[in-house]
Amino acid sequence: MAATSQTPPKRPFGFWVCLALVIGNMIGSGFFLMPATLAPFGWNGVMGWLVTSAGALTLAIVFGSLARVMPQAGGPYAYSRAAFGPFAAFVVAWSYWVSMWIGNVAIATGVVAPLSTIVPGIADHSVIWTLAIVWLLTAINCFGAAAVGRIQLVTTLLKILPLAAVLILAIIVLAEGGGSEAPPLRAEGLTFSGELGIAAAATLVLWSFLGLESATVPAERVAAPERNIPRATLVGVVVTGLLYTFVCSAVALMMPSGQIAESGAPMADFIGRHWGGPAAAIIALFAAVAAFGTLNGWILMQGELPWAMARDGVFPAWFAKLSRFGTPVRAHVTASLLVTIVLVLNSARSMTDLFGFLILLATCASLVAYLASSLAALKLRVAQNKAAIFMVAALFSAWAIYGAGREAVLWGAVLMASGVPLYFLSRGSNPAAEPVPGAPRE
Repeated sequence: MAATSQTPPKRPFGFWVCLALVIGNMIGSGFFLMPATLAPFGWNGVMGWLVTSAGALTLAIVFGSLARVMPQAGGPYAYSRAAFGPFAAFVVAWSYWVSMWIGNVAIATGVVAPLSTIVPGIADHSVIWTLAIVWLLTAINCFGAAAVGRIQLVTTLLKILPLAAVLILAIIVLAEGGGSEAPPLRAEGLTFSGELGIAAAATLVLWSFLGLESATVPAERVAAPERNIPRATLVGVVVTGLLYTFVCSAVALMMPSGQIAESGAPMADFIGRHWGGPAAAIIALFAAVAAFGTLNGWILMQGELPWAMARDGVFPAWFAKLSRFGTPVRAHVTASLLVTIVLVLNSARSMTDLFGFLILLATCASLVAYLASSLAALKLRVAQNKAAIFMVAALFSAWAIYGAGREAVLWGAVLMASGVPLYFLSRGSNPAAEPVPGAPRE
């Protein structure tokens, strides 16, 4: 029998915490650098935001519809299991879980990097500081979900403040006729294909929407999950998509091309250009807060997913044990140990290129989970009136996987296959597997 706690997890997450998870896990420190990346695309970059926001909205409808009829922990894993059985679900969940702790290495680095611009001495001991932050948040996650939810709420509110400031400033500048640097919108300048086309921009900004499914993974810690998760997912994607589109586009279009191309902190430079003062330090601090909140949410997920898998008998039973606080401590500690290993390996200069590729690989693995969830919604017929939307979401996910490149896709397949031996070992040693849950229809 799997070693499970006699006390079910508490449900401290309401709508607002779910919304903070969705928004907080999507908006990280990388968002503060996106305007510089998109600046060469001009208005094609704006259209790329719109295309990707629409695709993300279809995925939000997929996850919202599935959560309404299957409010179970595990998110993409639970949905894939109901539609395709335990083996397919394990393969999807395994790659999704690996993508979490690999991605958390980059997020953790994103907390320390902006702080080092304020306190230069941090850069000399960046690995130690990064590990301290990882294990601090791991400890908080181990001691209870309520504190995690509070941190997520506060950091999400804080990370939205500088974005609101940029948006307000852009409106003021435009109202005063100061947006002359922005190139005019011309139909002949819009192109779908090409190196700087809409498709390239859409593929690039898709990475910013990873995490839109965040509220579905800890579903059994959510009060009224069949109502709160769908609402939070849809509202979170809409709010984040609007912030992304307007804030990033305003900075990318309204700063001189030469200045933004050389900027390491485009939002700080945009505010400093018009308002002056220590804008760079302020925005750097907010960027660190943004990454801290994002890391908090993803550490929650990296513990919840293997716990749900172990409880179903497709992961070692050792991970199914809950602590007296109702949290999967063993899963949290194991995942953070893996984060530590990858981070220490990446501290060597020769590992830099490998690290960058691992992040691309992690993103590709997340997209596989999106594709599997979209296909699950179609197969389970959870809402037949939304079948066309589910199909668009599946096609969008497949297109995004293709956009990741052949090498990442091939290595992604290797990544999924690497966990197969663990599946059979788990099934043999964990006889407490639950029946495959069915999905009632809306």
